[in-house]
Amino acid sequence: MDCDGCERRVRNAVTSLKGVKSVEVNRKQSRVIVSGYVDPNKVLKRIKSTGKVRAQFWPYVEQQLVYYPYAYGAYDKRAPSGFVRNVVQAAPMASSNHQEELLVSLFNDDNVNACSIM
Repeated sequence: MDCDGCERRVRNAVTSLKGVKSVEVNRKQSRVIVSGYVDPNKVLKRIKSTGKVRAQFWPYVEQQLVYYPYAYGAYDKRAPSGFVRNVVQAAPMASSNHQEELLVSLFNDDNVNACSIM
């Protein structure tokens, strides 16, 4: 897309489709982002029918996300936002011991048998 006319023509063609919620046109990347419930093949066909614009689907790169990567170098600076390398998981937090729970609940005000030392 070179000019405002091409951008307007593509935007109007896609906006008229049924189920389209929003249309974003990025002229620098020659990219059109369509949001809503619409068949992608219909959008591609409609954009191709405008004439001057060569249309194809933007390549989708699947991202493998890791649950909690608390390791140095897990985040790639050049990757898209939210992308995390698949690294070894950090150790889970240690759960409290059963004896510790008994000691804590021994002096609890909510417990009716709280002060068993008296």
